[in-house]
Amino acid sequence: MAIPFPFSAIVGQHDMKTAIQIVAVDASVNGILALGDRGTGKSTAVRALADLLPPIKVVKHCPYGCDPKDHTSACDQCAKLKGTHATVPSETVSVPVVDLPLGASEDRVVGALDLEKALSLGVKSFSPGLLAKANRGFLYIDEVNLLEDHLVDLLIDVAASGENLVEREGLSVRHPARFVLVGSGNPEEGELRPQLLDRFGLCVEVRTPKDLDERILVIKRRDAFEKNPAQFQQEWQAANEALRDKIIKARKRLDKVALDDDFLRLCSQLCLTLGTDGLRAELTLMRATRAYAALEGDKKVEAKHLKVIAPMALCHRLRRDPLDDTGSAARVERALDELGI
Repeated sequence: MAIPFPFSAIVGQHDMKTAIQIVAVDASVNGILALGDRGTGKSTAVRALADLLPPIKVVKHCPYGCDPKDHTSACDQCAKLKGTHATVPSETVSVPVVDLPLGASEDRVVGALDLEKALSLGVKSFSPGLLAKANRGFLYIDEVNLLEDHLVDLLIDVAASGENLVEREGLSVRHPARFVLVGSGNPEEGELRPQLLDRFGLCVEVRTPKDLDERILVIKRRDAFEKNPAQFQQEWQAANEALRDKIIKARKRLDKVALDDDFLRLCSQLCLTLGTDGLRAELTLMRATRAYAALEGDKKVEAKHLKVIAPMALCHRLRRDPLDDTGSAARVERALDELGI
């Protein structure tokens, strides 16, 4: 298995790294979209995510990685097992971070009939797809803006329901598919459909570094990693472990972070000022600011947290205004200033 580039060794890209840590603390933020120039470390940062996440417990031999303590979201096999056994056999595994290739077939994504068993044993058996492997983890799509429309429709349905329903070749299978959707791409190569864009909780813009020293540092670290990946990872292991501990502590204090009605009113006023559709923007602001406050070790969500999170949570939700040629980020900043944040 290829050694991933250590997350802590990534130079710059503060917004992208912050967004990744936020969804690592609270998966209900519902995903990240990283858009920007090619060769700026978008894929590297996402694939480094696995090393930051603490392991999880799953039902032993379950192809969907069901939670042994969760009785509300389980596959049929685990539901029966939990109903007949006081203690369900479990094992500890790494949080799945699954790549969804652009050229993947629908069968590869959702799962299909296991042809080998069908032909050799004459038995109809389901072969789980990428959605099953991503359950309770992360599903990563590079160049997400180039994804085929039928796969976009499929992902929207599964992301909304948290379940994958497969009915084909005489099979009818329903299994849990709750994952955090992570996408990256270059906007110059095509835009995302609004329905999918709205499913990403946070969106960050990733640009090529303009600072000369920063560019040199990126090149030096990448060169050192390519020469000896194992040694480079060892050198950054302590920093990665410290970051993992920070995320674990933030998860534990998340429910204790205070969030009052005045702050929710501020979030709603900001969304009203910007004219965002629906209430998904407020929900994302609430969850993401709370997770960010937990990461910072603060006991209460305040305006300073909103100032950091608002551009990530709102820029991709704004309608285009033909009378306003400023960018989305500038519009969000202007709205924050109007509200005195």
